[in-house]
Amino acid sequence: MNNNQLKYGLIGAVIGGIAIWLLSTTALNSSNTGMMNFKSNSQSPLQNSKELDAHFIEQMIPHHEDAITMGKLAQTKAKRSEIKQLAQNIIESQSKEINQMKDWYKMWFGKDVPIGNQVMNQHGMMGSKSGMHMGMMGDETDMVRLEQAADFDKEFIVEMIPHHQMAVMMTNMLLQGTNRPEMKQLGEDIIAAQTKEINQMRQWYKDWGY
Repeated sequence: MNNNQLKYGLIGAVIGGIAIWLLSTTALNSSNTGMMNFKSNSQSPLQNSKELDAHFIEQMIPHHEDAITMGKLAQTKAKRSEIKQLAQNIIESQSKEINQMKDWYKMWFGKDVPIGNQVMNQHGMMGSKSGMHMGMMGDETDMVRLEQAADFDKEFIVEMIPHHQMAVMMTNMLLQGTNRPEMKQLGEDIIAAQTKEINQMRQWYKDWGY
């Protein structure tokens, strides 16, 4: 097994663990219990939808922020213009979505989006330095590895594809439970844009001989 296979294997294990956790939220469609640890066991579907919307925003914002950080690094470290342009697209689109989600959160829930441990405490979520809670890209080592990579463009693709895949998984779960048309449209936009970028990066990875 080469380093790339090992890399993808480890990333796959992380995503698989998160996928199992996310799939538990399908209980929203049939019951009021599950690993999301909502505050009440007698919530209506509408209440559950509101909880899901809030939780998605709280977790997708830091996930987007991770991608933006990677994109800004690519603007200075990438060699290929394709990677630089992709990074610019990610920065622009995901910054816009962050601002949109913050505005909605304030309007719908009457407060600013909680950050860090506030999110975990609010939902009873587990936290870990390895980034095994929903929305986090990984630990600080990922960014260090990316910055120090001998072939930055290759490492950017290796890091960004699973990061996008995680966002798509999170968003698919949102679409199964949300009742807000704004969130449905956002979800569809995220899936369309990031799936397109995943396919684009996979093609580059092949074309560039990685």
